[in-house]
Amino acid sequence: MRKSVRNLAVLGAAATVVAGVTAVATADTGSGRTSTTQRDTFGHTKVRSGIPAGATRFTVTSPDVRDGGAIPATSFANTFGCTGENQQLRLQWSGAPKNTRSFAVSMQDVDAPTGSGFWHWTTWDIPAGEKSLGRTLPAGAVTGTNDSGASGYMGPCPPAGDITHRYKITVYALDTPSLGLPTTSTPAVAAFTRSSHILGYGRITATARR
Repeated sequence: MRKSVRNLAVLGAAATVVAGVTAVATADTGSGRTSTTQRDTFGHTKVRSGIPAGATRFTVTSPDVRDGGAIPATSFANTFGCTGENQQLRLQWSGAPKNTRSFAVSMQDVDAPTGSGFWHWTTWDIPAGEKSLGRTLPAGAVTGTNDSGASGYMGPCPPAGDITHRYKITVYALDTPSLGLPTTSTPAVAAFTRSSHILGYGRITATARR
């Protein structure tokens, strides 16, 4: 009898969890946000951010996209089935730590169905005196490869019909004037190298869907 009661309790708890997930999924879908059920399909696992817990947070904005907004079609990729103009997103920042010696920038699609996201853009050795980044890099800055294997910025191109993808566009304030990396460096190498030099960061999280 006790075993039966215990089994019923377990089944009841499981049903509650399932009902809760279903409710969240329904609510999210109704509001236009990505549902829990959709995300579970891709087996989402939280990974380390690569940013020290004590890093200072500063302000990053863009004339092309607001935080939480959709990336414009002109900044979508012009490859992998997308027909955008691949215009590099422009960034502006303020409030970085005073002892910053250089900046780095990255853009990662954290919802790409790869198990590790997809790095669309990584650049470093941006001089400490810069407060913005336009369509082209300032003198001295270095751009690495993206996850397609090409150099420089590659705009969003999520799979057609997939969930809404989130793109973390991050500016890092670093304690070194140079990471000493070649332009052939992969995003993973660049991220690993800069992780021990981060003084602060600012971020815009934008979205894209097809």
